[in-house]
Amino acid sequence: MGVWNKLQQIISRSSETTSPPVNFEEAERIIGYHFHDKELLRLSLTHRSYAYVQDEYPRSNERLEFLGDSVLGLIVAELLFKDYPNLREGELTKLKALLVSETTLADVAIKSGLNKYLLLAPEEDRAGGRERPSIVSDAFESVLGAVFLDGGIGAVRDVIVRLLYSKKDSITSDSSRRNFKGELLELMQARGEGMPRYDVVSESGPDHDKTFSVDVYVGGKKVGLGTGHSKKEAEQKAASAALEHFRKQDNQ
Repeated sequence: MGVWNKLQQIISRSSETTSPPVNFEEAERIIGYHFHDKELLRLSLTHRSYAYVQDEYPRSNERLEFLGDSVLGLIVAELLFKDYPNLREGELTKLKALLVSETTLADVAIKSGLNKYLLLAPEEDRAGGRERPSIVSDAFESVLGAVFLDGGIGAVRDVIVRLLYSKKDSITSDSSRRNFKGELLELMQARGEGMPRYDVVSESGPDHDKTFSVDVYVGGKKVGLGTGHSKKEAEQKAASAALEHFRKQDNQ
């Protein structure tokens, strides 16, 4: 029996799988890469909520997400370095941060349809996990980590260019994709007030659906609070609140 049939048989046997069943071949088509090791693809699409209810596959995509995050950062930095020879380091950093942000990666994964093929526990699926930016962006990075392990740096570069980097002009021109943490850092440096500090003050909810609350401090003073389903999201919202705080302060 082929690898695909084995995987689909295991998925269809379980009463705790997502609906509809995952079509791994269709996921490959969206990614634009044919895996030699099909297990890497399956693992890259496996959220920890699904792993918790499966006896056959106790692992999740978290380790691959760690690897994919680094691979993505390296390749996007290389592409920007070559394509924008006249930009300063700070400008390149802003572009890179925007292209690899949680919001951007989740948007790309959802618009491509890749999120449809995530393996989620039914509870997480019903709670909207298939559209949750933190889950979808992590899965996108996990897929990149899997492609890197399966096909090497050239293969994963091709995937990044096709799915993400080729859309850089529309991404960078979208004003809704502001990097509030970067803006706050620039403002504080311009004021000579040092680096903002972000503290996670609370975590609530189950492991597959946590809510984080983050305070941001400048000069030892709390200037913003943010909440979100990931630390990154909560930090961005805290930075946005801090920017609004300083805007009102300057207008007094």
